[in-house]
Amino acid sequence: MQYDLLLETIKTTLQKSKVEKLAAIASDETFSVKDLIDLSFYHDEQIGFRAAWIMENVYTAHQQRFLPHTLYFLEKLPHQHNLSALRHYVKILALTTKKNASTAVKKIIAGYNTDQLVEVVFAWLIDEKIPVAIKSHCLNILANLTIKHHWVREELLQTMDFLVDKESIAFFAKVKQIRKQLSVGS
Repeated sequence: MQYDLLLETIKTTLQKSKVEKLAAIASDETFSVKDLIDLSFYHDEQIGFRAAWIMENVYTAHQQRFLPHTLYFLEKLPHQHNLSALRHYVKILALTTKKNASTAVKKIIAGYNTDQLVEVVFAWLIDEKIPVAIKSHCLNILANLTIKHHWVREELLQTMDFLVDKESIAFFAKVKQIRKQLSVGS
């Protein structure tokens, strides 16, 4: 199953079980994470969403297959404008920047210049058109990156103070969690 066959496969609605099966067979012999990343930018947003969904499942269930393409993923992430696909992108980034990420992932993030990622994630966080589910992952990403970018902590706290009254109850709950992670009382 190469790129064209993958494209044909994800042109139709996918069930979670099919997504998991596709994630399980993702490899350089079938289709790679790079193919999924490229397809996540497809002009048909549903196809882009499905590719990103499969990609997230590859990351969570078959991380060793994702790792060789992590730098490509990080380079492409700021250019993702399909909000349905972006939700999966930011979830992957939140997982890659977590304290308990695998050693291999931590090494990649430590060696990567994350300045542009921090900028774009802050921009998504304050963008009124970005859904709260994406913003929730953005909070995690920024909190996780305070270890690498110490200035982010104070900026994030101020941004959360600004946004907390403008967003939903779910966002407020996430802000409480992030404040705890940053060891600041609510």
